[in-house]
Amino acid sequence: MSVTDCLSIQLYTLRSLEDLDRILDVAAEAGYRRVETVGSQLDDAARVKAKLDARGLAASSSHVSLAALRERPEAVVEACRTLGITDLYMPAVPPEDRDMAADGWRAVGRELGQMAERFAKKGIRLGYHNHHWELQPKAGPTTALELLFEGAGASPLTWEVDVAWLVRGHVDPKPWIERYRNRITAAHVKDIAPAGQNEDQDGWADVGAGVLDWRDLWRVCRAAGARWMVVEHDKPADPARTARASLAFLNGIEG
Repeated sequence: MSVTDCLSIQLYTLRSLEDLDRILDVAAEAGYRRVETVGSQLDDAARVKAKLDARGLAASSSHVSLAALRERPEAVVEACRTLGITDLYMPAVPPEDRDMAADGWRAVGRELGQMAERFAKKGIRLGYHNHHWELQPKAGPTTALELLFEGAGASPLTWEVDVAWLVRGHVDPKPWIERYRNRITAAHVKDIAPAGQNEDQDGWADVGAGVLDWRDLWRVCRAAGARWMVVEHDKPADPARTARASLAFLNGIEG
């Protein structure tokens, strides 16, 4: 299997281009065949699908807000069916909830686990995507992310592991990937610039141009079960260049 068979790009990376046609043109011209949509694009899934089809693109997966999951789950399911998506990820708890105590994180995990049960009956895998704030200890040394997965219990809740955010949370990602490998279905492939560099990009870098060893991490994530490897940069100075450069690097990692 080639890199491109499992590779996608999170359209959040290209959001500064603003126009969806331009965003998708850049993704296709860079060489991607799949994209990970953002939650708002599920609201007009038929239009997005037509634009993807016109460029030979497909949706690998999508993010979806907790509010949408709570308030309009059937509409989310229909959007996934329209786009051919079977992997869905809630990208973050609302900002006002990120400092909640341990019981709050367990409750979110339990709620997402129950949602995952219901979505599984519709043929859709629902998961969680991490940032760094979930690495804050909430119950002794137990972190928010651990409490969330504890709350999810034996449910089919999956995990889109954002490796770079784990590193920014000051942990070695490999033990986390190994510990929760039974939940991992996707990984965000993003890189961190050397200290003091790319400050205008919040310290992020094009994949392969930063400090993370993505030749190794790619294999670790794939071995743990990541079906989708999703390129992302949270604040690229030149989104089109980032898309091209990241793909060029990743195309060479299995050589």
